[in-house]
Amino acid sequence: MDPSGADRLRRTVEEVLLGGGRVWTRRDIAERTGVEPGRTVQIWRALGFPAADEEARVFTDADADALRAGERLIGAGLITEENETMMARALGHHLSRLAEWQVDTLWAWMAHRGSESPVGEEELVRHVATLLPEMELLQRHVWRRHLAAHAGRLLAGAGEGPGGPGAGKSGAGGAVAGGAAQPRAGAEIRDRAVGFTDMVGYTRMTRGLDGGELSRVIDLFENLTGDVVAEGGGQVVKTIGDEVLFVCDSASEAAGIALELTARAGAEPDLPRMRTGLAHGPVLSRFGDVYGAAVNIAARLTAVARPGTVLVDTAFAGELAGTEGYELKALRPVSVRGYNRLRPVLLRPNRSAG
Repeated sequence: MDPSGADRLRRTVEEVLLGGGRVWTRRDIAERTGVEPGRTVQIWRALGFPAADEEARVFTDADADALRAGERLIGAGLITEENETMMARALGHHLSRLAEWQVDTLWAWMAHRGSESPVGEEELVRHVATLLPEMELLQRHVWRRHLAAHAGRLLAGAGEGPGGPGAGKSGAGGAVAGGAAQPRAGAEIRDRAVGFTDMVGYTRMTRGLDGGELSRVIDLFENLTGDVVAEGGGQVVKTIGDEVLFVCDSASEAAGIALELTARAGAEPDLPRMRTGLAHGPVLSRFGDVYGAAVNIAARLTAVARPGTVLVDTAFAGELAGTEGYELKALRPVSVRGYNRLRPVLLRPNRSAG
């Protein structure tokens, strides 16, 4: 395709995706929405896009609508200007990965179709326009299902009274009845179980694999961990290369997930063995990510665990004390980054308990 044709096609597809052309400058957007220009730059960067020149026409009507929606959320008291930037950063981070995968999928379809017969510009544009509503419908449905799941967990915890998740917490934790301060939007502190699982020898094993073989290993790993964590009542926070970070509301759930991951990986000939570190304690949940000492300890325990084993910290072991089905064995203290005497405890299934 000649450069002028490629540029024309790019603009056409872009207008389909954005619902219109780029017609407004940053100053125009500020005037149309009432949002101060400096803040529009801040939000734009938080979404993951480079700042545009003052007079460059890069914004659409949909960009103005999105800014107005943010202002309405601020006006309703749901978020603050600071929270809006954080929310934009979280949305940009997660949705950019999704968008990259979807565009790659479309490109692969074009390449496959092009090997049989050339894909014309009109056919490509028609294909994009037809599939876009279907993808939006699917994404909206999954998003609402996750909203319902998270709302259900939060409401169930609120019904547990003073001892429920988030009760009595200060700072970023849940609000407490009787006039306590409202939590920061997007942030919550409560006791949770945190797990890190990674594939042992992943780098060595994948060194000689081509792109297709490497993709298959990654797919196997992500499918296995995603299925086991979901079945065990946990939540995958993120996948980082060859490891996955997950959280659970209870140590017992996390222990069951970790041992099941070890067992299933051991039965999968195309995957390396796995090792897992688990910790328990106050965890800050903020815009889809988690922070706190328990997260750091779980990562450190994973790094020192042997292949096919699960290590937990003493707080996690204390939560499991007296729980049938698990066997705990204290190991020698180890020195890891940030912790001079970390005390790992080996977790194994209690075979005698059936």
